[in-house]
Amino acid sequence: MRMVFRWFGEDNDTVTLDQIKQIPGVEGLVWSLHDVPAGEEWPMEKIEAVKRQADSYGFHLDVVESVNVHEDIKLGLPSRDRYIQNYIRTIEKLAAVGVKVICYNFMPVFDWARTDLHKRMDDGSTALFFEKAKIHGIDPLELVQSINQSSMLTMPGWEPERLAHLTSLFEAYRNVTEEDLWDHLSYFLEAVIPTAERCGIQMAIHPDDPPWPIFGLPRIITGQNNLRRLLSLVDSPSNGITLCSGSLGANPANDIVGMIHEFHERIPFAHIRNVRVYDNGDFIETSHRTQDGTVDISGIVKAYHDNGFNGYARPDHGRHLWGEECRPGYGLYDRALGIMYLWGLWDALERVSPIAQSAQSAQSAQSKQPSASSQRN
Repeated sequence: MRMVFRWFGEDNDTVTLDQIKQIPGVEGLVWSLHDVPAGEEWPMEKIEAVKRQADSYGFHLDVVESVNVHEDIKLGLPSRDRYIQNYIRTIEKLAAVGVKVICYNFMPVFDWARTDLHKRMDDGSTALFFEKAKIHGIDPLELVQSINQSSMLTMPGWEPERLAHLTSLFEAYRNVTEEDLWDHLSYFLEAVIPTAERCGIQMAIHPDDPPWPIFGLPRIITGQNNLRRLLSLVDSPSNGITLCSGSLGANPANDIVGMIHEFHERIPFAHIRNVRVYDNGDFIETSHRTQDGTVDISGIVKAYHDNGFNGYARPDHGRHLWGEECRPGYGLYDRALGIMYLWGLWDALERVSPIAQSAQSAQSAQSKQPSASSQRN
């Protein structure tokens, strides 16, 4: 497991590279160019500027999250080919600076949805919260205003320029079915995967968050069967999954441990986080500790370990602790705590794995053998 940390860039993140450097075991940054609109080709000079910043702290840039997919591609409009060509040229540029994984999603309009970005928990911390009844009654425009007023920093997936045409977007999706969306995803993958293969990059789709339709919009990356279908669209190692335990875990029916065992060869990137799901369908993002939520984080880490996972992982969202003012879900403290919890689980598994046990037994046997000098005496 190779630990990485999401960073939104200078002047767009309350967490500094100096602080990330002090978290044990973090080797790379999960990054993006958040000021480049979806569908536009990424400028090489901006990519190289981020690389220089990362290099100065000894971080790699192996994982990008996200190169956003333009809505015209998801809608299957004739203009999609121009945006796909921009995407292909961006893949080539990212390969030039060593990128190995591109995390993306195929969710219409909204990358994720929550109804409260600072829900107070019993311990005094706050966290991202989803109230199922409220999402059915709220106007999407009202939700957009609420999200964008909750942070002075850009909210990934809720960029104002993308959501400025919300009404027209909803109208465009009015007759788009789930099968249409599958067809449009297949078209996109068939176009970009050959370039990804040539460049040594794995495209890794992120599950829908939450993993069910909202506001009448179709959603298709929601569970094990759909992930299986996704991988079959283009059967290539470059067509992979960002397995997010928090997104998928919002639906208790999802067997995340089973997904890891089935798909582990096609999971280059893991988001590991916990949520507590309530009987009425609400959920809140908790600490990463297994007992604090309803997602089997211990079992998830064990499944990765059992399958020899050597891909990239990050702690994903965290609570807001100790008065920290930060981008909702992306503070320093709880994500750092989450990393240490994940390392603790991993290190414990390393000590009891068959290979480790064999090495320990050999070392123990060797220590019990008398030395040559003691035999002479």
